Amino acid sequence: MIIFYDGNCPLCTKEMRLLKEADIYNKITLEDINTNDFEQRFNYIKHEDALAFLHGQQDNGEMIYGLDVTFAAWQTVGRHKWLTILQLPGIRFMADQIYKVFAKYRSPIARLTCKSTCGIK
Repeated sequence: MIIFYDGNCPLCTKEMRLLKEADIYNKITLEDINTNDFEQRFNYIKHEDALAFLHGQQDNGEMIYGLDVTFAAWQTVGRHKWLTILQLPGIRFMADQIYKVFAKYRSPIARLTCKSTCGIK
């Protein structure tokens, strides 16, 4: 699985670090969407779309987005099984709406919430 994440987002970077620490079998590849050659290497992903919401690619090439990426990633490493609740129909809709707001405002949220834990100055 490949996860395309915003390396300029302290919250995103923190979660990716925690995910890779749990990835003892090296099943997940992380790709920072802000690298200079990102659009050349992944020309099927628009940078602006990747900034708007989390993108992932399953091993079979299928693209997944938003909370589906989070769910699949933690499932892949065998952690946070409680995230299964986000797949339930009524909860999924609400969680997706909340995620969209979070994704849009992740930078100000990071500045407010994780100065000490994410390394923000």
